[in-house]
Amino acid sequence: MTAVQRGSASSGLRSRWRTVSRQLYFWVLVAVLAGALLGLVAPGVGEAFKPAGDIFISLIKMIITPIVFVTVVLGISSATSLRKVGRVGVKALVYFQCMTLLALTLGLVVADVFQPGAGLNIDPATLSGQEIPATDETPSGMGGLLESVVPDSVVGAFADGNILQVLVFAILFGVALTLLGERGATLRTGLESLQHVFFTILRVVMYFAPVGAFGAVAFTTGKYGAETLGRLGALMACFYVTCVLFVFGVLALVLRLCGVSLWRLLRYFRQELLVVLATTSTETVLPQSMEKLRRMGCGRSVVNLTIPSGYSFNLDGAAIYLTMTSLFIAQALDIDLSLGDQILLLGVLVISAKGGAGVTGAALAVLAATLSAVHTIPVAGIALIIGIDRFMNEARALTNLVGNLAATIVVSRWERDFDVQQARSVLSGAQPREV
Repeated sequence: MTAVQRGSASSGLRSRWRTVSRQLYFWVLVAVLAGALLGLVAPGVGEAFKPAGDIFISLIKMIITPIVFVTVVLGISSATSLRKVGRVGVKALVYFQCMTLLALTLGLVVADVFQPGAGLNIDPATLSGQEIPATDETPSGMGGLLESVVPDSVVGAFADGNILQVLVFAILFGVALTLLGERGATLRTGLESLQHVFFTILRVVMYFAPVGAFGAVAFTTGKYGAETLGRLGALMACFYVTCVLFVFGVLALVLRLCGVSLWRLLRYFRQELLVVLATTSTETVLPQSMEKLRRMGCGRSVVNLTIPSGYSFNLDGAAIYLTMTSLFIAQALDIDLSLGDQILLLGVLVISAKGGAGVTGAALAVLAATLSAVHTIPVAGIALIIGIDRFMNEARALTNLVGNLAATIVVSRWERDFDVQQARSVLSGAQPREV
């Protein structure tokens, strides 16, 4: 190798290093490895870093309610009027609910069968610093939950961080904003700007993820030993396998019934899938996804309503993540969830999962909101999964995107506004039509 070639190779390596070293993903990985090593080598020192993980959890909890509120309001008011939503909106919501429930149930079943968190025997008090008291004010069962969802005060719901009460108010607010039509346009625009602000705050908070991951992993490994790393690995494996089963099993079957091949659809959207894989955010490909769906034969009105709504109401990957991580935390903390508790958890997740927009870190915020709502699993248990949350984003985001592509095709076919021949032609490599 000549000196010029060696210099070129060295320059290429430096360039790749600069690119990699600027990625948050890289520093989270470094932090996880460093935290695990510290916890194994010096357990006492590792335990001392617990506040770093706790502070990161507090930062996530801080932004939960406003993100959920604006996301749900804008999702409901995305159409200019309830009359315009009509059949398309109803059919989309029915499909969203069915697939969300199916994804949630699949995650629940896999977590119940494989028990990735079993055997850790972690005392919740060591995570939260105190036992979680069971008071008479804490609602129990479905009846208690229904009684507690309507807030006495809107301000109080936000101040207390009661996510279910905030969701009820957000739904009413969204419906009212939709009924106002053009009179609510200014407020809707303001809420969209406010949503960007909250998501920007969340992105800033996520820059602290390496610090939080280091503290959480160092404490967990130092306190509970190397077995926790194996259990976290088992959770990740279960999650990835479940996402693959959902996409290539459930969604493939749904698309087949619509006359579309999943493999060809994935090939058609390969560029968008790669972007989502790199950014772990489905929002980055929203415009081009809508355009390509219209070009392959989906009705414009269906695409314009289903895709934006799906980003708030049809998050299959996030649904699988939420049930699996919730049960993992419960198993790790030796919390025995009865069938009724799990059904209640499903009921809450069917609602709270709608607050998880396609932004990196939002699912962790929704998980915190869900645990706050059910009162059965302490929110402090999130410290156990902070270190690996970032590594589950890829499967979560990709599953969300494929789920929304499938949803648009299903609703278009249901509305008889889907050109199957055009779709097959485009997916086979033909030039898409102009729309």
